[in-house]
Amino acid sequence: MITKEDFEEVCERSLKLIEEAGIQLTSEEKQKITSADFGLDQIKKEGVQIITLFDTNRMAAKILVLLPYQTEPEHWHPPVGDDPGKEEVIRGVWGDLTFYVPGEDTLEKGFLVEGKEAYYTMRNEVVIGPGDQLILPPGTKHWFQAGARGAVMYSFSTKVTDLLDQFTDPGVVRDTVIEGY
Repeated sequence: MITKEDFEEVCERSLKLIEEAGIQLTSEEKQKITSADFGLDQIKKEGVQIITLFDTNRMAAKILVLLPYQTEPEHWHPPVGDDPGKEEVIRGVWGDLTFYVPGEDTLEKGFLVEGKEAYYTMRNEVVIGPGDQLILPPGTKHWFQAGARGAVMYSFSTKVTDLLDQFTDPGVVRDTVIEGY
């Protein structure tokens, strides 16, 4: 569970990073920002802030924001019915962003969340700068992390099925619960 104060703080800080990245948002879009703490009760270490720009029956676009040194837990997008799972393209916009995907262990720039080493199994490091893209086919296990400045990225994908994502950490709860809301 995330406190109302922490929720509001991380969302406000994320809106400032989006502004610093040069992305123009309408006041309605700013009101749609949310934060996922994954039920881990440490939003500033493990979490992500999200603005969904659009989500149709076939595709979606979001802005994802990580605060400095914030990590989104390792997960993958599983098949849903006859659909093979969400395919996602990440495009770096601003800040320090590193993804971890299947492959050789090249972890050097980032770090494993203390006490959670067993739940971050992907160690092939891919640094994403502004304008860089990473394609994540359905079912690809991945996690990502911001450096000292934080990070802003676009996520373009097929139909959003985020509440069905699977996580390596068995303690993850995908629905965010905000105390006092």
